[in-house]
Parts: sequence; C-alpha cells; structure tokens
Amino acid sequence: MPPIRFVGFVQHLTATATVLTLLTTTPAAVAAPQRGGPEAAPAQTTTPPTADSWQPPLSTRGRYIVDAQGHRFRLKSANWDGAQGSWTGSGSAADPTNHHAGQDSYGIPLGLDRAPLSELLADFHALGVNSIRLPFSNEMIHEATPVPDAAVAANPELRGRTPLRIYDAVVAALTRDGFAVILNDHTSTSRWCCGIDGNERWNSSQSTQQWADDWVFMARRYAVNSRVVGADLYNEVRRDVLDDPNWGLGDGHDWFAASQLAADRILTEANPDLLIVIEGINWTGLPVDGLPHDRPTLSPVRTLSHALVDVHKLVYSAHFYGYTGPRHSGATGVGETHDPRYQDLSRDQLYQVLTDQAFFVTSEGQHYTAPVWISEFGVGANETGAAARTWFGNITDYFAEHDADFAYWPLVGWEGHDDWALLRYDTAGRRHGILDQGDWRATAWDHLMTSESRTGYVAPVPVWRMLTTDHGDYVQSLRVRAGGDWDPGASKAACPDGLRLIGLSHTGGRGLCTDTTGGDLRAPGDAQTVVTDERDVPPGGDWAGGYTKLQCPAGQFLIGYSRRGTRVSAALCAPARASLGLTGRTVWFDRSDNRPSDGTGGTGGDFAQGHYKGQCAADEYAAGIAFTTRLGSTPGPAALLCNTLRP
Repeated sequence: MPPIRFVGFVQHLTATATVLTLLTTTPAAVAAPQRGGPEAAPAQTTTPPTADSWQPPLSTRGRYIVDAQGHRFRLKSANWDGAQGSWTGSGSAADPTNHHAGQDSYGIPLGLDRAPLSELLADFHALGVNSIRLPFSNEMIHEATPVPDAAVAANPELRGRTPLRIYDAVVAALTRDGFAVILNDHTSTSRWCCGIDGNERWNSSQSTQQWADDWVFMARRYAVNSRVVGADLYNEVRRDVLDDPNWGLGDGHDWFAASQLAADRILTEANPDLLIVIEGINWTGLPVDGLPHDRPTLSPVRTLSHALVDVHKLVYSAHFYGYTGPRHSGATGVGETHDPRYQDLSRDQLYQVLTDQAFFVTSEGQHYTAPVWISEFGVGANETGAAARTWFGNITDYFAEHDADFAYWPLVGWEGHDDWALLRYDTAGRRHGILDQGDWRATAWDHLMTSESRTGYVAPVPVWRMLTTDHGDYVQSLRVRAGGDWDPGASKAACPDGLRLIGLSHTGGRGLCTDTTGGDLRAPGDAQTVVTDERDVPPGGDWAGGYTKLQCPAGQFLIGYSRRGTRVSAALCAPARASLGLTGRTVWFDRSDNRPSDGTGGTGGDFAQGHYKGQCAADEYAAGIAFTTRLGSTPGPAALLCNTLRP
C-alpha cells in the first residue's frame, strides 16, 4: 500500500460541508460490475514437486499455522498484485499515467509482459518466500474480454485469455512450483485501492449476497488444487463518504457478520480445507483533528471473536505502514491530523502498539486465539527519510522476535515506476530490486527471513471459542445443523463440532466453548437432546433450589442453548463417547462473575465483557442451566451444573 493508495481518501474526507456534500454523489458514480457467467475452471490440476516438504492442507493450532502433518508452516509471503486493478479512477483507463505508478496491469498480475512465468517464480524462490497473497477483484471474475497481447508479451502462451483464465495460469504455476497461494478479494471493481473508490466495503459496489457467491465460486474453482490454502476475505475494510464499517452491530455495514457469513459458506459449500483470513477494520471516522477517527485493526476481536464451523481454520490479519498510524490516515496536507504515524513512534512504542492492535490475538488460551498474519507492510527502495527507514528496521525486528507470519507489499513492479516492489523488471525483462546490490532494505529483509523460527511438529492445544446470539442464531455445529431447527422461533447457539459448552453469561446471550482436558466428548452420530423442562433432574438432585433447571440426561453434556428475548428457552445436549462423572457443583453467576482462574490466562478469557458470567473448570463439563422467571428478576442463565469429566 504505497502512499498513492490513500490519495482518494485524503482528497475526499475533509471537514468542510461543501466537500462532503459534493462527495455524496461519488458512490452512485461507481458502476457495479457486470455479473455475467464466469468461465469454467481449467480441467488440469497441479502436481507439486516432491522436493517440497510441507503437506497441504493448512490448519491452525493455537497461534500457529501447521501443515497436514502438524508441522509449523510460517507464512513468509509477498503480495503479487495487479489482478485487483491498477486504474486510479481518473482519466482514461487506457492511459498508463492514470494507473498506480504508471503501471497498467490490465487486471492481471504484474510482470507478465516483462518476464516469463518461470523466471518470475525463480526470483520469488530466491527471495525466500514460501507463499503468495494473490489479490483479485470481483470484476475480474466476470470480465469476458481477453487482455491485449501486450499484457502478456513475455508469456505468449497466455494470449487471448481473459483475466480470470490468466489468474488460473498464475495460480497453477505458483502451486506447481511449491508455493502456497492465498486468494485475496482486494477490490470489488478493478480499481486501485484504497480511497473513496467504491471498494470501501465488501458490499460498496455489490450486495453481500453477490460478494459471498463470488467467494463460493472462487473457492470451488481451485478446490482441486490443495496448495491453494487460504481465502483472504476482503482488503482494508474502511469508511465510505457517509458510513463507518462496524464489528457486531448486525446491520449492512457489520464486517464481523459478513465475514462470518462468507467463511461459513466457503467452508460448507466450496472447500472445507481453506484457511479463512479475516482482516480487522482499517479505518473509521473522518481524519480531522477534533472529530472521532481511528484505525481499529484487530482490537474489536477482544470482545467479539469468530467461531467458524471448523475451529482450526481461522487466521486474523492486519496491515501496517510507516506513513499511517494508530489514528493517522496517512494523509499529507488535506486530511492530515496531528496524530503520530507509526514511523513517529519509538521502538518501544511501536512494539506496544503492534501488540495492542494485532498480536494480542496470538495469546494462547483465549476465545480469540488465532494466528495473526501481517498481510501487508512495505517501504520504498528510494526512501531516504530516517524515520521511515528506522520504522522498517523496527517492524521487521518485531516480526523476527515474535516469529510472525507476514506478507510484503508489493512483490513485483516495473523498474522506474514502483520502487516499493521487492522485484522490478524493465522493458527488456532485466530484474532490479532487493536481490541486487544497493537496496537498503536488504539488511532488514535478510534478518527477517533468516530469523529464528519455531519449526517441526506443533502439539495440539486446547481450543476456546465464543458464541453470540446478539442478532439471531449462531449454530456452528454441522452435526447440529443436520438435525434441523431444534427450537423454532428462538435464538439458538451451538458449539462447533468437537467442543463442549463450558460457560454462559447471565445477560447478553454469550457462551464459551472448549475442548480442554476432555477433547471431543461427543459420541459418533448426530443424536442430541433438546431439554425444555426438569424431567432429567434426578430425585433429590435439586442443585438450584427455587430456579427452573434444564438438565441433560445422564451421560450427556451441554453443547448449546437458546433464548427467547432475555429468557432461557432450551438447553441442547449430546451423548458422550465415554462415561462421564455424575458428581458436581453449582456455579452461580447472577450477581457476579464466577469463572475459574489457573493463573496463566488459559481459560478462554472474558467472553462476555460487561456481563456477569459463569464457567465450569477445565476438568468439568456443563450438564445443566438454571434460571428464574420471578417477577423483577432477569430470566437469563443464573447458574450452571458443572460435573466432573471423569467418573
């Protein structure tokens, strides 16, 4: 994201009413892409070289990404851009001067006009990267016009193909050469990101339905290629002229809900093997001193995190550039505020901000624990400013010291045009850049690429995941879904398969799931019990006197719950694969928090901030929910029956 990417943003977001009034016409001027029928996927599949040691698919274990053998796979990535579009949005799109850095990508990955694919890939290997973030636009998917021959002059075998078919060829070549590929929906329209350009949100230029449909199409298209390992759902979600994106409000601008929807559809309808990469929110508010503005990044994850249907597929991501800041848009002149940029921070301050905005997510034992991939950062080879150079050294040091997953922006550019690119090619195909003498970035890059990193087998760790019924159902168990609607008309939540319910909030409808200590407790098959009364409370077993008790039958455990308004509606139980203990205790939480603490923070964390909540211990399972319907009392969960796991 070189500075030119913020031109549209800083030109349009100002404090004057005149400018804002003018800009209210901008979204309507951005035409929605034509949504014709995308071309069929190529018939051939790829055969990775046997010399490569990593085995797809990828998944997660705590804060680490691992391959199919459980070995650490650190994403040492770079962004090969171009297919997302390079036109800056002004002037003729046929004029290269109206494209980012004067580079007309023709809607395909840059460099195919200057060097053969085989040479490009050889240079990528020389850099040491093992994975490629490959941006595309939704418009690219539906573009039916072949690119001009000049766009693929160095790869004549690609002549006459549409951008999508060329994207296919690039994906096939990368994976055949051993690289992991992460698909990235970068823009909706084929236009350079990231201003007021119709690409602010996933649904700025298209509906959420269309966006999710396109993701299902792309995930299916490459499902036969196991080295296509991830779906990076959308790039730098940010404010448009009038509205901010949000995280959990349940409206049409809710990025949490939209990303949850797309992730669910990809994993259930297209390719269950893909990692799902969810970036935080890149910008809210107007960049004007005295008005609210912020770069939330991943900070909302602390209070509301995702529970995917496969708990080992979630990766969070964030972007950092020296010229932007925690509350700085990156503007100079109009739209510039007095907030510090990241490059203005001391080394210690930068380290703290990186932790607070992103890397807190890697803390083990939390409901939000996941790998964090810094999927964009970068700086120019011609940068002479001391602050920017120091920042680049500091941030790469942080990545090295924290064993971080990362992706540099950008990978490929034209010599004399984009000095941010790691590799630049002139019109004769000669390579320039960080692999050659004189590039000041090489020292920091080499340190990052050769820094000590965890390798080898990563043992499984307990999983903790949050449930929320803020805006309707949150049934994340495929086995429960197969049984149909188990409490029609109620808001329902169920733990992802392999997890059990271990905590509930008194108000707010939140829950906590885990597999700690006991692993996957559930017996084979889809049997389950919906509990709506006290028939399974044994004689003499009143564990919450005066309260209504929904107790699982003996040998079963809680995996879900439902509510109607604020009142408990039902408990959902599943049979265990082995005998469970029948002795336990009552955990009350209607007047205060009542959660265990093991001194390490590895108990799921605060899964319902601002609400009383209760939680069983790691060696217990939840067997019942108690609540009251007394007048004047809150009818939400008030107590849990926590039984020992072992008989």
